[in-house]
Amino acid sequence: MISVNTNTAVMAAIQNLNRSSADLQQTQSAISTGKKIANVRDNGAVWVIANKMSNDVESYNRVRESNDRANAILDTGIAAGEGIMELLNEMKAKALAATQTGLSAASQSALAADFAQLRDQITTVIANASFDGTNLVDSSPDNAIALGDSSGGNSITIAGANLSLGGSIVSVTASSALDTTTNATAALSAVNASITALGTQLATWGAGAKRLEVHKNFVGKLQDALNTGIGSLVDADLSVESARLQSLQVKRQLGIQALSIANSTTQTALGLFR
Repeated sequence: MISVNTNTAVMAAIQNLNRSSADLQQTQSAISTGKKIANVRDNGAVWVIANKMSNDVESYNRVRESNDRANAILDTGIAAGEGIMELLNEMKAKALAATQTGLSAASQSALAADFAQLRDQITTVIANASFDGTNLVDSSPDNAIALGDSSGGNSITIAGANLSLGGSIVSVTASSALDTTTNATAALSAVNASITALGTQLATWGAGAKRLEVHKNFVGKLQDALNTGIGSLVDADLSVESARLQSLQVKRQLGIQALSIANSTTQTALGLFR
């Protein structure tokens, strides 16, 4: 039927042309943004999932920063502990020498002076073993704490330890001296006990440092996995989009041609009345 009021061919051509134009616009957006789902209008459910995963990736950046801070605090504590261990080893040599019988008063006095300097240096080391206001080794030690997950519900805690003189680890006291053979023997015993206890504490901190390193590596791998998942959800395959772009451009041209042909039917109606 030929009618000037209703042209079904034109309607079909317009619908096909609009559909091709919408598909072409979507493909051009995917090529320009690199994403097949750039906003919530493209696919609401997938966009929400990808957005949640992106937030998790960002949160894990904070976890890694927290891990780095805790690791720096622990490294500072370990450096202090190793420094104290070196001092204790030197103190042991002085104390051992001072326990010998028959030392001259001058030699005893010299050994005592050296021992006192080394002993007091332990206090200086502890006073300076602070990172960002946190001291892992003083008389009221802080802890090195790192976030354990992106929600903040878990944490990794590396406990500090009192390395000050007269404490449970460094049993050498501020009054330990080598002024007599008897005192030198007592000081040597305290130094030996301190070396053993400090070695155990340093080993504990070494294990804690390894734990922080393992957790940091795990978080990095987890972020990589999340980023890969996000990419698979929203990233466009540009090779596919390129081929689709050419196809849609041809399809739109054909749609324009079809619309032109459909519009020519009105001219046929005029021909009936000539």
